[in-house]
Amino acid sequence: MDVPTTILTLLGGLALLLAAVAAAMSIRFHLGRGRADRVWSAARYDTLQDVGAVRRLSILPLIDSKTAQDDLAGEPGVAYLVRADDTTILFDVGLNRHGEHPSPLLRNMQALGVTLEEIDFFVFSHLHLDHVGGIKQQRQRTFALSGEPTSLAGKTALVPTPMTHPTAQVEVVEGPSVITPGVVSLGPIPRQLFFMGWTPEQSLAVNVDGKGIVLISGCGHSTLQRIISRAEMLFDEPIYGIVGGLHYPVSGSRRQRAVATGKWPWIPITREDVQTSIADLHRRRPRLVSLSPHDSCDWTLEAFREAFGESYQELLVGREIVID
Repeated sequence: MDVPTTILTLLGGLALLLAAVAAAMSIRFHLGRGRADRVWSAARYDTLQDVGAVRRLSILPLIDSKTAQDDLAGEPGVAYLVRADDTTILFDVGLNRHGEHPSPLLRNMQALGVTLEEIDFFVFSHLHLDHVGGIKQQRQRTFALSGEPTSLAGKTALVPTPMTHPTAQVEVVEGPSVITPGVVSLGPIPRQLFFMGWTPEQSLAVNVDGKGIVLISGCGHSTLQRIISRAEMLFDEPIYGIVGGLHYPVSGSRRQRAVATGKWPWIPITREDVQTSIADLHRRRPRLVSLSPHDSCDWTLEAFREAFGESYQELLVGREIVID
């Protein structure tokens, strides 16, 4: 067999392999979307009773793409410190792309005067690298705050899918549940993503006394519409606001637009999709909207800012959002 024939044979074999992989992923995606829709349709919950309310809620972004000051580190991930009266929750732990120690999260915590000791709960939105501390952590179904081990002995981590940690007590959230008075996990809402696969994601809902429900989202893969629908199923109180990621990368990175959406990879998120979501949210008349730039492009951020006017707050690492 001559060299050109060998090369052609190898290329042909590679093409067949790639076609087989693409076919398998397409089948997985098609079946997974149907499964996610069935899970969503079957998930019917009664209004939560005796949830309680908090008098003061603050959300301090510790990790996100944009920062309020130059001495803080930004990265395309999420970690928000949620203070609900006397309870403190760390919602996700960022990306730490380069495995640094101390990580951007720990450095920002130190700069902002936040200590691990004050954190009562860790809550993870979903098992993606930019929320659990890196690709290694995602593959091993765990999480890490930094490039070297950090003891979380005595701490509880609430996760939407089975995960482990060498020192923290990990509990899987299987449905809507009260974490502490006034603070609720909406429970996992699954979405099938073409490349990232089956993705259960939980959001937080905080009932602020006299105002209503503030939603805190990691990426919003489960869609804004389903997050709001789940919250309205569980609460009689109105939606006061939403803070965090909703994954609307209309412009910019083609990879971001294809990898982590619930659409086929050749069908991108569009401006019309964003405007539809804005209209859905606008009907609730929210008093607070703060969209994460870690997974939404500048065009989307500006569209939300223009739509919600004085109710819109720019989400920046180090800038506290307070509702009281």
